[in-house]
Amino acid sequence: MKAKKIVGKRPGTGERRLAIQRREFLRGAAAVSLTAAAIPYVHAAEDNTIRLALIGCGNRGSGAAANALSVTTVPIKMVAMGDIFQEKLSRIYEGLKKRYPDQVDVPPDRRFIGFDAYKKAMDCLKPGDVAIFASYPAFRWVFFEYAIQKGLNVFMEKPVTVDGPTTRRMLKLAEQAAKKNLRVGVGLMIRHCRGRQALKQRIDKGEIGDILMMRAYRMAGPNVSTFMSPPKPEGISELLYQIQRSVSFLWASGGCFSDFYIHQIDECSWMKGAWPVRAHATGGRHFRGDSIDQNLDQYSVEYTYPDGTKLFFHGRCMTGCYNEFASYAHGTKGSAIITTNAHFPGMVRTFKGQNLAKEDQLWAFPQPEENPYQMEWEDLITAIRDDKPYNEVKRGAEASLVASMGRMAAHTGQIITYDQMLNCPHEFAPDVDKLTMDSPAPLQAGPDGKYPVPQPGITTEREY
Repeated sequence: MKAKKIVGKRPGTGERRLAIQRREFLRGAAAVSLTAAAIPYVHAAEDNTIRLALIGCGNRGSGAAANALSVTTVPIKMVAMGDIFQEKLSRIYEGLKKRYPDQVDVPPDRRFIGFDAYKKAMDCLKPGDVAIFASYPAFRWVFFEYAIQKGLNVFMEKPVTVDGPTTRRMLKLAEQAAKKNLRVGVGLMIRHCRGRQALKQRIDKGEIGDILMMRAYRMAGPNVSTFMSPPKPEGISELLYQIQRSVSFLWASGGCFSDFYIHQIDECSWMKGAWPVRAHATGGRHFRGDSIDQNLDQYSVEYTYPDGTKLFFHGRCMTGCYNEFASYAHGTKGSAIITTNAHFPGMVRTFKGQNLAKEDQLWAFPQPEENPYQMEWEDLITAIRDDKPYNEVKRGAEASLVASMGRMAAHTGQIITYDQMLNCPHEFAPDVDKLTMDSPAPLQAGPDGKYPVPQPGITTEREY
């Protein structure tokens, strides 16, 4: 049950801690070497309001902002927004303002466009406020580095990295954020699903025995997000086109594998209580037409955990095929459904035996269940309010790396280990922090006008 919004009441213990924390940070913020005149803070004297800056105004950014503004345990306002595309920012602003008129206070001079919009938006916050990173994964570490300098709490969408070098960088930043006691949430919301949490406890207590094998499926048509893209039209630069169609390009998003499949790989590894140590995979491109993306149409990955347990993951983006969006665990005494059909509701269940038959059901989480997209925000804000440690970055980076491991195994045709992926030198966009509107795109087309695509068995040391 959600707590009621505090109106006209004396702040509670957690809110007083938050106010004290902010005052102490402001008194001793030698690490933030900006003068007060240079920082357009938006504030009211000790009102304990948590302020948000939304950076990345796509559909997920809109959803994350709505979830944040729906938390009622402390006053929350959105005061700044940033994106590369004006039309996206304007559309999301109008929608949020209409839905939350009293909580969205973002006048035109706090709506920023361009590759430096993330800095300008975060400059509108003060230490202890929250920056939301819902833009393209390639920029995640760049934004996070600046947020740490500013002493800001953060919510960042998944994936948080797209290759080995950015994962190593993010793991170091996670340590820096922890040292500053910053609270950071990562958008792997399944971990905040109360039903899956209850299932995890039952699995850990041995209800289905020792897990021997897991399997997961995400199969749907290709008209999902920007999975497939036609050749670049006139009137837009190569760089902006690739960013606009981010799921089509590995440097921007990690492709459909990292963007779509990370959730089920993460939830299965959570249930197992370990990360895979290697991946063996296949994949292929089929009915492409004039599509220029770098994705494969279908992926099949065998992940192996330290004790030899397997996770078989199957992803497909093709029309006319059987669709499934589910995850399962099979143990020595029984089995479990981790995901029934999409992320929410999970409708988790356990069974005796392996047939997943209704007559063999042992337990089911009561319905209806709370939305995990909302619960991840409830948990983050509670940690901020109550001054409790909260840092999901390491886990988010590890989940992103494991997704990249499976993707690289399919793209190269090789078995890829966790350590190989972590130490892979191929950084897809090494100068992403230096991009401007006039920069060339990190990926360039060949003489035939086509972009490089994975060639398993031919290009084996890198993905393209």
